Amino acid sequence: MTVIAGNIVSTIIPSMRYYDTLTAIEWLYRAFGFEKILVVPGENGAIARAQLVFGSGIIMLGSANDNQFGKFVEPPREVGGVDTQSAYIIVQGANAYYARAAATGAEIIIAIKAADYGGRGYLCRDPGGQAWNFDTYDLWAQEHA
Repeated sequence: MTVIAGNIVSTIIPSMRYYDTLTAIEWLYRAFGFEKILVVPGENGAIARAQLVFGSGIIMLGSANDNQFGKFVEPPREVGGVDTQSAYIIVQGANAYYARAAATGAEIIIAIKAADYGGRGYLCRDPGGQAWNFDTYDLWAQEHA
């Protein structure tokens, strides 16, 4: 494998847009356990950028707006409620995450189940419309064992 990124810990970081980013941050903490490490306020109560961590992964959030980036990246409800991507989160004990997400109001799209590839997981949508995959299958460990 060619080393392009050097010693960078995470080279792919999902970035998502929300209409109510502060509420999304709090919900992602309650439902999934994401921890807030940075919130940069924007204009008129918007969030320019927020960084949340989960294990060794990180995501960036920001408020939906009409700036240069926002013209190309919108919340799912702007495209008919369909998400064109989803984050894949590796967990141990998918049942506990499933119960926590359901109890916090996540829309369960695909109920928890064992998969033919060996994992156990589910797909849900947060109140902002973003889709989230939680699964026990660690494809990184499988591909690099």
